[in-house]
Amino acid sequence: MTEKTEEQGGMRKLYATALELGPLVLFFVANGRWGIYWGTGIFIVATSIALPCYRMLEKRWPIMPMVGGFFVLVFGGLTIWLQDDTFIKLKPTIVNCLFGTILGGGLLLFRRPLLKPLFGTAFRLTDEGWRKLTLRWTLFFFVLAAVNEVMWRGFPTDTWIASKMFLSFPLTLVFAFLQVPLLKRYWDGPNNPFAKEG
Repeated sequence: MTEKTEEQGGMRKLYATALELGPLVLFFVANGRWGIYWGTGIFIVATSIALPCYRMLEKRWPIMPMVGGFFVLVFGGLTIWLQDDTFIKLKPTIVNCLFGTILGGGLLLFRRPLLKPLFGTAFRLTDEGWRKLTLRWTLFFFVLAAVNEVMWRGFPTDTWIASKMFLSFPLTLVFAFLQVPLLKRYWDGPNNPFAKEG
């Protein structure tokens, strides 16, 4: 039963990753074939399909993908309407700064690690663990925003789009993996799923 549950959990994570990466892949391919405006339109449609699928998979509306999806619709729509790709290029900067500001503001102003209400059902950490994890993700969101600014301002559009798939997304996966020792150390309670991780 445990192995079956772990297998189902692994498949759900795989599907969730596909739903997150899928619209980006389609954006990349469509831009290469038809240009940034067609790519943006397909990105909007794919995101609009992925979010309800995410809802069916997770049995809830995921907050962070929902916020990202909202900005895809708004900034993607402005890009197509005004025929100005600056809007879609700014979207990752604004979204990452928004997440970083919300998480950092929660720590500074309210002394609350706002990752806890978001991921408290997935992780059981001590208060110190939640604070450290929230601080790390706060800083990382600002790093992602800076990376996006460098890529869209300093490189051609095709390179910027490729950086979403081959730089920002892998960086996020690596960063998340590097948090495993923290999750292991500050796990609160028995059955620590990270106990066997390095």
